[in-house]
Amino acid sequence: MDQPDQLQPPSPSGVRGGRLQRLVPAVASALCGVLLYVSFPPRPLWWLALPAFAGFGWVLRGRGWKAALGLGYLFGLGFLLPLLVWTGVEVGPGPWLALVAIEAVFIALVGVGVAAVSRLPAWPVWAAAVWIAAEAVRARVPFRGFPWGKVAFGQADGVFLPLAAVGGTPVLGFAVVLCGFGLYEAGRLIAERRRTRAVRRGAAAAALLSVAVPVAGAVAARTLVSDKAEDGTRTVAVIQGNVPRSGLEFSAQRRAVLDYHVRETLRLAADIKAGKAPKPDYVLWPENSSDIDPYTNPDAAAVIEGAAKAVGVPVSVGAVVEKDGKLLNEQILWDPVKGPTQTYDKRQIQPFGEYLPLRGLVGAVNKNWTGMVRQDFSRGSEPGVFDIDGAKVGLATCYEAAFDWAVRDTVTHGAEMISVPSNNATFDRSEMTYQQLAMSRIRAVEHSRTVTVPVTSGVSAVIMPDGEITRKTGMFVPAYLVQKVPLRTSKTPATELGILPEIGLVLVAAGGIGWAVGSGLRRRRADGV
Repeated sequence: MDQPDQLQPPSPSGVRGGRLQRLVPAVASALCGVLLYVSFPPRPLWWLALPAFAGFGWVLRGRGWKAALGLGYLFGLGFLLPLLVWTGVEVGPGPWLALVAIEAVFIALVGVGVAAVSRLPAWPVWAAAVWIAAEAVRARVPFRGFPWGKVAFGQADGVFLPLAAVGGTPVLGFAVVLCGFGLYEAGRLIAERRRTRAVRRGAAAAALLSVAVPVAGAVAARTLVSDKAEDGTRTVAVIQGNVPRSGLEFSAQRRAVLDYHVRETLRLAADIKAGKAPKPDYVLWPENSSDIDPYTNPDAAAVIEGAAKAVGVPVSVGAVVEKDGKLLNEQILWDPVKGPTQTYDKRQIQPFGEYLPLRGLVGAVNKNWTGMVRQDFSRGSEPGVFDIDGAKVGLATCYEAAFDWAVRDTVTHGAEMISVPSNNATFDRSEMTYQQLAMSRIRAVEHSRTVTVPVTSGVSAVIMPDGEITRKTGMFVPAYLVQKVPLRTSKTPATELGILPEIGLVLVAAGGIGWAVGSGLRRRRADGV
């Protein structure tokens, strides 16, 4: 006698098919994270961020919190593992994997938040705000934050770029994420209409607006982008001296690095004298161009002074100095006649690079890591703005370019252009230098300022206020760049508003999550659970 169908054991092929079906969202989430990574520099594929978030919305919509947590973490791994691989170039995979594992937790929590608000009307708005809220937290904790990988930093070549002038990186990032989620919702509603022959007008309008408003806003914001000089122009020179070899050992070759930057400045001076290059109003050297303290080493001071006298204009020198027992990453304005006149001490110093949190714990894991940071750098306390014969030059040293506040307050303190002196030699030929260069392009548009990027080993560049790179060097080559640039005094809405757009989006995210949690509790009560 045949057994009833329901008592028949499932076939092996059916079990395998069910397991494979359950793996689809996990694989899709990780691949969407990879897609977001591919949208970042050096690839000009900014638009891939849209399908990345559309796919992320698809895997998360309607999920429970446990599944959403896992799917969000997989998205974070897919995105951050390749994006941050440069952090392990010289120190091995341990720090890189630890950093990614921690940072991906924030994206896992985003997954929970997006899944929760995905049941609300106009859910792409709430979901995009949740992403930006997580970026806001990630930019502040732990160890004063790590904003690398903000969605905005992948949009230097994109149509949404002008929105940086409206509300900075939070508004720019929000627009991209909203458009991605909106594209998924529009596609979902189209598929639903084909299946049911019905359309929910409110949901359709919200999906359409989620795509249309960011694009229209970006087009309208182009009126805020201008290269017009408002306080005249200055001719600026950027020096890239190069280093003897890449990696952490460059610090052991401090005199060679200084000599390389002196030599390139002397070459510029000779070309000026020969009529091959225009004379600049000032010269900008990169971070760590003199790791020999010129205040305590007369030979270092002598060669810097010789370079300044040869070119005949002030030189901004990136130096490592010690004052009152404190180690400082300092920019020094060296006048050819007066010597050092103004200084700026880096305020946002890099954890595990310029200072070592949890030194005892890190030393217990690997003593070599503590040896790399023998003495912690101290933080500066004042914004950096050099007044060079009436031109106000704001300074944001290397890592600081990733932090909204560290660039903005140079402009609120009068900067008419911005310089981002950097040292990328530690990271060899990785994508790090291109990722950081893109940040400077975003900052140029955000504050409508020319941004110069002098780097020890490349890529050095001159960026106009519209984000366009007009001069740049190769990597690991000595070079100089000379260009006339506009000085600007007007402030964009992003500069004026500061942190307010970010606070507003965090509140939107909190409101959406609160609404979603409250709705869920009411449904449980109604169901008698």
